[in-house]
Amino acid sequence: MLVDLDHPLVSCVLENPSIRPIWDRWDELALPDCWIVAGCLAQTVWNTKFGYPLCRGLSDIDLVYFDLVYFDPDDLTESIEQSRAKRVGDLFCDLGLWIDAKNEARVHLWYEAKFGYAIAPYTSVVDAIESFPTTATSVGIRPADDGAEIACPFGLDDLFGGIVRPNKRQITRGIYSSKVQKWLAHWPSLQVVPWEDAKDVYD
Repeated sequence: MLVDLDHPLVSCVLENPSIRPIWDRWDELALPDCWIVAGCLAQTVWNTKFGYPLCRGLSDIDLVYFDLVYFDPDDLTESIEQSRAKRVGDLFCDLGLWIDAKNEARVHLWYEAKFGYAIAPYTSVVDAIESFPTTATSVGIRPADDGAEIACPFGLDDLFGGIVRPNKRQITRGIYSSKVQKWLAHWPSLQVVPWEDAKDVYD
């Protein structure tokens, strides 16, 4: 959805001094269909909600993009993706955070080796966002004209409510538990919906 810069999510995120420089230099990223997504957005909102410094708990900034132009399904190398990630990291080396730039068109190639089970190829960045581990982190933003575009397939109520709810489309219980434990160490006031109590958000 298209929103103004004073939208609660956008205005909150752009107050974060580790995210704003990327937003202000967006054209320099030169990544197709690029979005800021997931943890850095949720964690900024949670820090605001619970009265912490905006960068508390942030270890990286997730940038995702979708590029099939240079993607050969018979070529499993990561050279182009890695070169782009290095270029973006060099652009913002002064931020002091890891900038994780991933091509969502390639995720299915390495996912099984990392997590132990295969997934279908994503068809777009928004398709990828719909599979992120929790409803609160299934969010992306990017500049659009004089405002911003937000992708939030499950809405923003859980995000702003400090509610951690699993999105069972793709993750396992173990992955969810690991995320929850890590987040509670930084934001102990989060309301966690137990895996066994959570309905499938796609039902």
